[in-house]
Amino acid sequence: MELWFNEFHTPDVQHSIRVDRHLYSGKSDFQQIDVFVTPEFGKVLAIDGSVMLTERDEFIYDEMITHVPMAIHPAARDILVIGAGDGGVVKELARYERVEHIDLVEMDPEVVKVCRAYLPENASRLDDRRVHIYYDNALRFIRRCKESYDLIIVDSTDPFGPSEGYFTREFYGICYNALREDGIMVNQQGSPFFKHDADAMKRSHQRIASTFPISRVYQAHIPTYAAGYWLFGFASKKYHPIDDLDAAGWRALNLQTRYYTTKLHVGAFYLPAFLEDMLREVENG
Repeated sequence: MELWFNEFHTPDVQHSIRVDRHLYSGKSDFQQIDVFVTPEFGKVLAIDGSVMLTERDEFIYDEMITHVPMAIHPAARDILVIGAGDGGVVKELARYERVEHIDLVEMDPEVVKVCRAYLPENASRLDDRRVHIYYDNALRFIRRCKESYDLIIVDSTDPFGPSEGYFTREFYGICYNALREDGIMVNQQGSPFFKHDADAMKRSHQRIASTFPISRVYQAHIPTYAAGYWLFGFASKKYHPIDDLDAAGWRALNLQTRYYTTKLHVGAFYLPAFLEDMLREVENG
């Protein structure tokens, strides 16, 4: 009997992946967590029926949400990561010698436990001496932080269910207060292709743009995410995502990447016309 994992991207569109075997299935206090092995994408982590990462393409997401802000901020040393209990973002951040302190706030301890057990390569730097893990609600955690971080990376699930609070105007205001005077926030913004996702993206961007003086959106191609087309939000108190890119300085670090380059960095902020129209609509609205 064949086993397939099916994820609905809309009520009329689903993405199917053939499964070789199911490694883990459990329900935490917050969500359903599954790990399975597939012939095309390797191990897959799914939460509440949605793909969070696959061994085949996780590098795209983790590199783009991490290296874009790190190539812009010349002295990002104290960093807050929200979500990302799988460890992928922490793994990329830990490659920077200048990083001194990483706070990881994950609401669900079970995600970290499962990823340590079944996705150890992804979770390989969670025990780095610079990493401090807090199992807490991120809104409650950040309220206690005033001008504490150079960079905040919001690696949450989609803006529905447990992560809905990470896409509110209140949340972005709290993040703004937790950043230093030249701080940057980046977050995943979902896909702009299907209407339900596009509406959520526009709401999020409008709230960020009304909170930060500099707010832009950039893009990446991630095959297992909705429509294969994914967006990230860039918000800053000071730095422009292209004008302040230190391409030579980043290349001098000699970090080996599989997706991110400084040329791609610039191109990622040049958006198709339909997306520019969407963003302009909410920015001017």
